Amino acid sequence: MGGMPEPRRHRRLVLGLLAFVAGSFAFGFALVPLYDVLCTITGLGNQKSLSRAVAAGTEAVDTGRLVTVDFIADLPTVGNWEFHPVLKSLQVHPGKLYEAKFFAHNLTGHATTAQAVPDIVPSKAATWFHKTECFCFSPQSFARDEQRMMPVRFFVDPSLPGYIDRLTLAYTFYDVPGPVASVGRGAAAR
Repeated sequence: MGGMPEPRRHRRLVLGLLAFVAGSFAFGFALVPLYDVLCTITGLGNQKSLSRAVAAGTEAVDTGRLVTVDFIADLPTVGNWEFHPVLKSLQVHPGKLYEAKFFAHNLTGHATTAQAVPDIVPSKAATWFHKTECFCFSPQSFARDEQRMMPVRFFVDPSLPGYIDRLTLAYTFYDVPGPVASVGRGAAAR
């Protein structure tokens, strides 16, 4: 009847699916260094300049307005972690500096390094959401069974458009492969 024999077609399908899974897994790990490059190129997430701006008091606090910031934590299907925000949401005055904490617990059974990748929703509001200090700025090394609170300090720019009254800060927490973790620790030491 033409075509390949049945076992050979199945073998090709399985190999193709395995290649797809491996590529997806590699892409997930590549997100961490790609995020660092994006921050360096665009200046987004530059905590030093944001800290200087807050310390200098250049942002006026808008006490007449409240914006709700929701916190979400997510884990990829690969890895063994407990990771969640301490508070589910916080009402903030634009221009004022706030701190939120996330809890992380290494359940992998060995020492490891992880990286949090942030996301702001709605994405158009990311321009007005500024992190001055964040565990997402560098890979986090954990001993076996270590647990800790990890802070993120942030403010919402007072020029946030008035029709946006709710933001979501979401983090996905990834295990970092050895070579990437070593590069992150080296960069953090500088």
